Amino acid sequence: MLSYHTDTYFYNAKIFTANDDQPEASAFLVRNGRIEWVGDERDISHWTGQSVDVKGKRVLPGLIEAHMHPLLLAEKSTQIACLPPFMHSIDDIVLAIRKKATQVDKDEWIFGWGYDEGKLKEKRAPNRWDLDRAAPHIPVVLTRSCIHIVSVNSKVLQLAGIDRDTPNPPGGEIERDKQGEPTGILKENAKDLIAPYLPDTTLRQYAGLLAKSSEDFLAHGITAVTDLMAYQKPLDYYSIYTEAREKGFKQRAVLYYMWEEMKRASSVQEKSNREHPVHVGGIKVFSDGSVSGRTAWMEEPFINESDNHGIAMTTKEELRTAAKAAKQNNIQLVVHAMGERAIEMVVDTFEDMPGWLEEGPSVRIEHASFLSKSQMARANKANIGIVTQPIFFFSEIESYIDNIGLERTARSYPVRSLLQSRVLTALSSDAPGNGWHDTVDPFAGIQAAVTRIAYDGTDIGQDERITVEDAIKLYTSEAQKITRIPYVGQLTPGYYADFIILDQDIFTVDGDDIHNIQVEATYMNGSLVYKRV
Repeated sequence: MLSYHTDTYFYNAKIFTANDDQPEASAFLVRNGRIEWVGDERDISHWTGQSVDVKGKRVLPGLIEAHMHPLLLAEKSTQIACLPPFMHSIDDIVLAIRKKATQVDKDEWIFGWGYDEGKLKEKRAPNRWDLDRAAPHIPVVLTRSCIHIVSVNSKVLQLAGIDRDTPNPPGGEIERDKQGEPTGILKENAKDLIAPYLPDTTLRQYAGLLAKSSEDFLAHGITAVTDLMAYQKPLDYYSIYTEAREKGFKQRAVLYYMWEEMKRASSVQEKSNREHPVHVGGIKVFSDGSVSGRTAWMEEPFINESDNHGIAMTTKEELRTAAKAAKQNNIQLVVHAMGERAIEMVVDTFEDMPGWLEEGPSVRIEHASFLSKSQMARANKANIGIVTQPIFFFSEIESYIDNIGLERTARSYPVRSLLQSRVLTALSSDAPGNGWHDTVDPFAGIQAAVTRIAYDGTDIGQDERITVEDAIKLYTSEAQKITRIPYVGQLTPGYYADFIILDQDIFTVDGDDIHNIQVEATYMNGSLVYKRV
């Protein structure tokens, strides 16, 4: 029998540790914020200090969001939600904007987010003329669910000086009608044309929004986050997250600076200490766009657009230059690549390049929607990590079928094949960049990977189903290997006591009900930081 003096003893639990050497346990001891012992409660003869009876509930390690945009998500909480169950048509969106227009000053802007033309009654994106009907004299910007496309009204086009003579920027498209007039829909890098004219937000305001969002992450069991679109100007995200922690933001956070900014930046090594709860972990490059937005760089064209294979947004030379900067700063290079052509360019560029990091992959591919078996084998050999999102086909099934058809959709996000190919893989939500009404919900993403059934019942190919155990590990221990956040992702001695208690046992609940699971309590460093009321 073992005898311990410890801070807190947790017992009578169904613990999944995510540690392959000891996957199951019923009790653990916490001292100074870390797991000191984990095992069978029958092995403990007595203890002193606090104790917590978990009452037979399922316990998991705290979840790690390997790819998301917390600050952007926090911003969206203040904007008009343009997706079901809130909106079902362009007319609904127009009415909501009109109502908002009566509540703002004439020099303010109106923002909305989350529209997906596949879910709207009109089966098209809202354009400038729709938004002009709602608020002709107030700037209006709506962000598509994928975050790669925005719809703006004529007032915004006028402020940004965008007209029929404005050329498409590299890696972007100003959509035009048959007469050559801009429709107000700006794709990929074209949306950056309006960035200089957007209203300023202060560092304190951003930090406040971020701190407020921490509670929602904890309610979803998320104890570590990443920000895959961090900026240094006009405000440094590192400073925003650091101040947000002072205001109550609890999650451990890894930031990935955009490559366009890193081209002009000095060293960020002073911000990359992985022992710090906020640190810079990598450089982010876009190689293409999104499947649902018809901008992913695909091998086959999109349906009804024989000349549209998507948008290529970088080159091999640019990738190698970005990799050199990542190596100099001892951080990762992460590359957004959804379509087959984009993925092939990334794998071809790095399959023979030695990695520069000792712990975790030096290069990551984000999304990797359409990996071939050959690409998987080459990625495994080169130790390229993959962070993917089955939540996309789960929540955006209408756009996927409209854009590429069911057969191609069934080949997307091949998680089981990735695991069989021994590619280091993690699951994530890309929140707020998906079409689910609760974009950050990890259990919806787990359900999608486990069942391969979209929210509307569409079968997305049963051959790529994975087990619940594997899905949880892709959100915990495997996500840790990719994000390189130290001492998280497992309930094992020496690791931080970050864990969650569920209201249902995820291992026994019906697969189609996984997204209904609720987090009853979340602990960080052994302390209760969230309790469901």
